[in-house]
Amino acid sequence: MSARPIRIGLLGGTFDPIHIGHVALARAAQAAYGFDEIRFLPTAISWQKGETSTAAHHRLEMVRRAIAHHRGFMLDDREVRRGGNTYTVDTLGELRGELGQDAVLVLLLGSDQLRNLATWRRYRELLALAHIAVTRREQISLARLPEPVEQLVAEHGRDTLPNSPNGAIVFFGMPFVPVSATRLREQLLDGERPRAVLPEGTLDYIEHHQLYRPAGGQR
Repeated sequence: MSARPIRIGLLGGTFDPIHIGHVALARAAQAAYGFDEIRFLPTAISWQKGETSTAAHHRLEMVRRAIAHHRGFMLDDREVRRGGNTYTVDTLGELRGELGQDAVLVLLLGSDQLRNLATWRRYRELLALAHIAVTRREQISLARLPEPVEQLVAEHGRDTLPNSPNGAIVFFGMPFVPVSATRLREQLLDGERPRAVLPEGTLDYIEHHQLYRPAGGQR
């Protein structure tokens, strides 16, 4: 009997900063699908969001600290090393080339990202390279999706994640976590210290490097 192929979850984002919602999503996906590893992939420049407020080396280190004590979680810095605008299809192509045709790659998305999927570069090619697993995020509905996305779900939706390398869209649940990076940056800019919504060690790093301060207040 052949061994089950390696199963890898992929969670991309600016992580500006990483917060407990990101970690909760990864943990819920791990519980749902039993990944051998989950890779956190900070962007260089998100082509949809533009420049981040925090330099890439700081965002990488915050992710590194946030996931240090979670078994199977790892940091993949390829998008930062590649530089320029980050396109997920390029990253998946690189990973598929490195990991081979049998690896089960699963792109982890929130429902907000699924709704916008048709705006992504070469979005129809994503499922030729990986599966997509979606969870609800920030109370954003999965009902009445944009027509191209609805069609994609109708064609590729599955009840369970298959052991094939790519091609399915599946859905998993997670507890609602009331946090957003935008609001978090506003709180930090206002001098608040919202430790409860930041992973262990993240706020200490932010304070030490004077991140998310008014213009001229960072170093």
